[in-house]
Amino acid sequence: MTHLGCAAAVLAGALGMAPPSQATPDRDDRVLVVHPGESIQRAVDAAHPGDTVAVLPGVYRESVLINKSHLVLRGIDGGTVIAPPATRAANACGQNGDGICVLAGRGDPLTDVHLRRLTVEGFRRNGVWASGTEGLTVRSVTARHNGQWGIALEKSVRSLLRDDTASENGDAGIFLANVVTEEGGAIDTRRTQIVENRLAGNRIGITVRRLRNLLIAHNTVAGNCAGVFVVGDEGHPKAGALTVRDNEVSRNNKHCPATKRLSFLQGSGIVLTGAEDTLVRHNLVRDNAGASPLSGGVVLFPSFVKASSDRNVISDNVVLRNSPADLINADKAGRKNVFTRNTCRTSRPAGLCR
Repeated sequence: MTHLGCAAAVLAGALGMAPPSQATPDRDDRVLVVHPGESIQRAVDAAHPGDTVAVLPGVYRESVLINKSHLVLRGIDGGTVIAPPATRAANACGQNGDGICVLAGRGDPLTDVHLRRLTVEGFRRNGVWASGTEGLTVRSVTARHNGQWGIALEKSVRSLLRDDTASENGDAGIFLANVVTEEGGAIDTRRTQIVENRLAGNRIGITVRRLRNLLIAHNTVAGNCAGVFVVGDEGHPKAGALTVRDNEVSRNNKHCPATKRLSFLQGSGIVLTGAEDTLVRHNLVRDNAGASPLSGGVVLFPSFVKASSDRNVISDNVVLRNSPADLINADKAGRKNVFTRNTCRTSRPAGLCR
């Protein structure tokens, strides 16, 4: 079905040309339209590969589990809100406290799933949770007031997170990892992209843990306890071989209490710990100030498992008015890390701003 036909089907539903409370969603060729009062999950279950599930504006109190490939789930005009149900959740996604789950079974990854123009808010754990995916797109999605992560992926490759907003989530607004519940070496994400997103009011804006080969670019990260974390450990291969560029990371000065793994957070811009071969370039990092061990503009920090940060390049950034310093290399065991051509005024040790 063409884009024009798809829009016509959605418009017909929005104008009330279909009954507002049918037992099943409308089916128009490859588009299933969900009206307020109907079940998104029922439409997803009825969809075939290549279908679009279009959800009209309204508040839908359910969790949505996607376990089939080649599917689009999208809202309309930013007015489609998914929130926790008032009664016990009907599927494993909701029972785990998540809003939207994109989960592969055993064996092959779940491929080519797209989430667009949705708001996911108020869930006990994660707004969007994906595991074992390839080619997942999360675009123009708002994830807010969720207990753990706004948008979180593990064991996923070739992902695109673009033009999303994650705010006031309990941990990271955007969180990507190799495997959440196990130790292990970093995986190659095959050029996953985290681009043009807005992260505000979270514990950490963006966390990338034990991953390689991805891009973090053109994001606005402000008002969190910490801005961007690139986290590795002693696993092999090591985390890194990624790029952090052209982001604005500013005023991440909320105070967040310590956890079992981290000291309290406040005033961290971009932090690399246990990472290698990472390029941090052309970022604006300003006005991040705090008294945490991780505070500062761009910080190389010792890994908690004593894995060094090696061969990272921090170049051509504007790093100003950060405290205790604009540039900090606290990883004394790190080797061949380079700070060059940065516009800054203060550093630890002295001399990094040359």
